[in-house]
Amino acid sequence: MTFPPDLLPLLLRTSKLAALTGAGVSQESGLRTFRDAQSGLWAQYKPEDLASPQAFARDPKLVWDWYAWRREAVKAVRPNAGHYALVEIEKRIPQFTLITQNVDGLHRFAGSKNVLELHGNIQRVRCSECYTFAETWGDDSESVPKCEVCGGLLRPDVVWFGEALPRDSLEAAVEAARTCEVFFSVGTSGVVQPAASLAYAARNRGAVVVEINLEPTPLTPKADFFLQGKSGEILPALVKAVWG
Repeated sequence: MTFPPDLLPLLLRTSKLAALTGAGVSQESGLRTFRDAQSGLWAQYKPEDLASPQAFARDPKLVWDWYAWRREAVKAVRPNAGHYALVEIEKRIPQFTLITQNVDGLHRFAGSKNVLELHGNIQRVRCSECYTFAETWGDDSESVPKCEVCGGLLRPDVVWFGEALPRDSLEAAVEAARTCEVFFSVGTSGVVQPAASLAYAARNRGAVVVEINLEPTPLTPKADFFLQGKSGEILPALVKAVWG
């Protein structure tokens, strides 16, 4: 695989790199995107009907079952070469921050350490009332499990439509974007806010923006480098080309 000649020495001397990943990275592991998962029993529902505080208040069992099904789907997949390449990059860049819109936890599974999960993690479950995390819960087919602390209904620790992103994670992501020397945008459409604004925040502060995606996005005209293709192919090749 051939890369722009000025990209390789740039990465070799970079000490601060931030990377944003989106659904395209998980798709390469065989995990369907949020909207593509509306099939079978769930085809009759819109994602908004299953992923909002209003939906949970209206029919908590329906929402709980939907996420239980999705958790099982995540357990069936494994990180791909793109995930592992990001682990290798983290080992070589002194200050590396991985920001992800994905909730599947595959980056941590692969071995990434400094991960900011902007939209939460589907494998974590917390109380909808007191926010206490639950390590275990009973699977009663008739009802939603309840918090052992306050008795509130348990829910997935993900950001639903209409909910704010975790403040600490978002602030850390913005700081990483504003202070990095190079910003990677990988497998993301570049339209979901506020994550989509991070590449522009990095660019406005003088960072070099590298986009890796199957198709051009709204970010593409502003990126310094656009590497078109699968992240699972491009990232490992990039690691090999830069660091051997």
